Amino acid sequence: MCLVTVLRNLLITLVIISDSHLHRPMYFFLCNLSFADVGFTSTTVPKMIVDIHTHSTVISYMGWLTQMSLFIIFGCMDYLLLKVMAYDWFDAICHPLHFQVIMNPCCCGFLVSVSFVFSLLDSLLHSLMVLQVTCFKDVEISNFICDHSQLLSLACSDSFTNDIVRYLVGIVYGFFLISGILFSYYKIVSSILRVPSPGGRYRAFSTCGSHLSVICLFYGTAIGMYFSSAFSVSPGKGALASVVYTLVSHMLNSFIYSLRNTGIKRAPWRLLRKTGSPQSLCHASGLLVGTAAK
Repeated sequence: MCLVTVLRNLLITLVIISDSHLHRPMYFFLCNLSFADVGFTSTTVPKMIVDIHTHSTVISYMGWLTQMSLFIIFGCMDYLLLKVMAYDWFDAICHPLHFQVIMNPCCCGFLVSVSFVFSLLDSLLHSLMVLQVTCFKDVEISNFICDHSQLLSLACSDSFTNDIVRYLVGIVYGFFLISGILFSYYKIVSSILRVPSPGGRYRAFSTCGSHLSVICLFYGTAIGMYFSSAFSVSPGKGALASVVYTLVSHMLNSFIYSLRNTGIKRAPWRLLRKTGSPQSLCHASGLLVGTAAK
């Protein structure tokens, strides 16, 4: 599952960069989302695979801090990029005549840069909270990822300030982002329902369906992991929610976007037609089919 997630997202990134037909805001954000998915999965899963192979469950404090920081950065990038993509759909459907002016290359680059900066600040904030606690020694966490909430709950000092900060960050990244996405889709659905043609409404709903499916999958598993780590008394439930959140959801994201997006599905064939003869095209398609069968 880790290899499928990484390879498919890297393939999506390569296809978008190589095909000039996909140099549009939607695919620019999708390219960055695929990169964030690769980083998110590569941060946690390889360490888990090594631990299973070596029967070891030990990680150094610096290794734990590094994994936690990268985990938060890529996780927040996913959250914020999904909100940015919802804003992109909102402008494309609700303001089609002004879309090219609003979502110009400078604006797209600015939105991605802001997402990265906010993710970096969130990671720095949680790292400073952990670094203030110095009484950790040979502690055990019932998870395969470096979950900062579980570690802070084991702190010897007063955790009231840490809890306040965590709740404030959760409100900002949870409530406001979800509210913004819901508002965007409320306006999108209202605009689509005013389309007189049933075929036009179907195409518009189909276009937004993949993004909405990814949002429900990612946010649903994230909320499940949060409540499992915060309220569940069973360590296995929290670990299972973490597996779904860190691995399954990101693997399904690549399938949803590649299978429901005609631009992504047609781009590899356009690249093959440009770079090879009909014989090489047939050979390449045979390799793809053979790889899929394996």
